[in-house]
Amino acid sequence: MSEQAGEAVPVAQRSSWTSFIKSLASVSGDLSSMTAPPFILSPVSLTEFPAYWCERPELFAAIANGKTPEERALSVLKWFISTLKGQYTSRNESMGSEKKPLNPALGELFYGTWPDKNGRGKTDLLVEQVSHHPPITAYVIKNESKGLKLVGHNAQKTSFSAGSIIVKQIGHAVLTVKLPSGSEEQYLITLPRLRIDGLWYGSPYIELCDHSYVVGGGFVGVIEYKGKGYFSGKSHSFKATLTPQPGMGGAATKEIVVEGTWHTDSKYVTGGHGPFHDVTGPKEEVHAVGGEGPGSEMGEMETRKLWELVSKGIREGDFDTASKEKSRIENEMRQRRKDEATNGKTYTSKHFTQLASDPVYESMGKLAKIAPPTEDAYVFNENWPASLRA
Repeated sequence: MSEQAGEAVPVAQRSSWTSFIKSLASVSGDLSSMTAPPFILSPVSLTEFPAYWCERPELFAAIANGKTPEERALSVLKWFISTLKGQYTSRNESMGSEKKPLNPALGELFYGTWPDKNGRGKTDLLVEQVSHHPPITAYVIKNESKGLKLVGHNAQKTSFSAGSIIVKQIGHAVLTVKLPSGSEEQYLITLPRLRIDGLWYGSPYIELCDHSYVVGGGFVGVIEYKGKGYFSGKSHSFKATLTPQPGMGGAATKEIVVEGTWHTDSKYVTGGHGPFHDVTGPKEEVHAVGGEGPGSEMGEMETRKLWELVSKGIREGDFDTASKEKSRIENEMRQRRKDEATNGKTYTSKHFTQLASDPVYESMGKLAKIAPPTEDAYVFNENWPASLRA
């Protein structure tokens, strides 16, 4: 193992990286507004991150195929665990280390789709940055033909502790499944806490910690995340336990336990036999579409249009251009907010309406004693752009 601080950092950037690490240690509050050295920046905005929820669209679609509540609950758990690799290790694998995503601008948008293949149905994605301070990203993923809709939001509170960045993810998602009978099942999904390690060497990577929940369909799922030395003795280890709610009676298995590593595969330990999930095969990236322009081309606030030159500079190693373009966009956004304040206006979300308390979170959270007991929500206004209504 490397022993020199910043050894994984390009030589020309090592001094700025050392200064960055020192500044992290000196900040007692939230780190989200800190400016990272250019080489550690991702060419992708945080607005695109909800696409990781559905990079295996066949698993999302398969939820609707479950014939019993237990089958559907297991399918939801399998799909969710299968999203974790894309969400938390893909940048490390493709770029050599974890990268800091671009901070989205208020009102930033992303529209995308996964086409129908093998009868799985077309899956659509819509994302909007609904708040800048604090940064909050709201999203909806829908497979109309399968009767599936996921609506959620995500925010982060970051701090520095014992040489690592600790990221507390705030927010949740609610998955609604339309059943053939016409009734609906809903599942509450909460988010794990992150620990970003490897900072000293300049090669950050993410480890999940604590636990998250998947609650719904008459079941409570608890996912415990542990690093090396727990369960399998490997990094990215997890143990998921699915238990029927009181009242499910003899129609459900008493307890189902799954163990493995979330970035590779897992197997049943109790209540089943054989493999559970496997994400060692290829994923399917979202196809970005325009939705703001008059001909369904990308408008100025769509993320790939907004950050086009910044992303190009980062990918090509032209950090001067990337830095200048990033500053230009941030200054323009600040001026836009000042102009709104001068005119007595405030930003209004295009696609979502905020609720102070989410009744689904509140009722289902009680079943697993999730804290906090209440949380706000962002309700989708059902106003898909024309490019995704087709």
